Amino acid sequence: MERQTRETAVAVRLDLDGTGRADISTGLGFFDHMLELVAGHGLFDLHVEAQGDLRTGGHHTVEDVGICLGAAVAQAVGDKAGLNRYGSMLVPMDESLALVALDLSGRAYFAYEGGPVGENIAGFDSGLVAEFFRALANNAKMTLHVRVLAGGDVHHTIEAVFKAFAKALRQAVTPDPRLGGIPSTKGVL
Repeated sequence: MERQTRETAVAVRLDLDGTGRADISTGLGFFDHMLELVAGHGLFDLHVEAQGDLRTGGHHTVEDVGICLGAAVAQAVGDKAGLNRYGSMLVPMDESLALVALDLSGRAYFAYEGGPVGENIAGFDSGLVAEFFRALANNAKMTLHVRVLAGGDVHHTIEAVFKAFAKALRQAVTPDPRLGGIPSTKGVL
């Protein structure tokens, strides 16, 4: 997936059947680290190359990476035949605890509660976590709920969210050997 605007140039490659290999370069070191966690804990191979107008902040870059990654997920899951469809994970990171639940429903919805906003980690605005996942959910056409149940250190809290997302997505895209068709009683998603 590629996206080119006057503000950013983003290219994303995603292999859901990967080994956790990550090649990430966004110009935002903390964000790169979080995307590496998605690859590693999801066992996805993920390549992200992003150049953005970072002098104005990371918003455009983070959002456009979310758009591209969401579109890549949508393309990779196709009609979702044989996939689990749902995924959820509760991840502790020391004093922090994050819950992520998602549904590859074909309907975009995003809810985010309890996450840090307005704190800066190595040049990364913690409020961009919600922007990233909103863009990803909308473009993957997934329902995505993120709840921070216990916080503390902002780095730990955000890391718990990204790890929980990776594990939940891995669960959702894993084939169900008992399911041969579309994972819906309607027969379509």
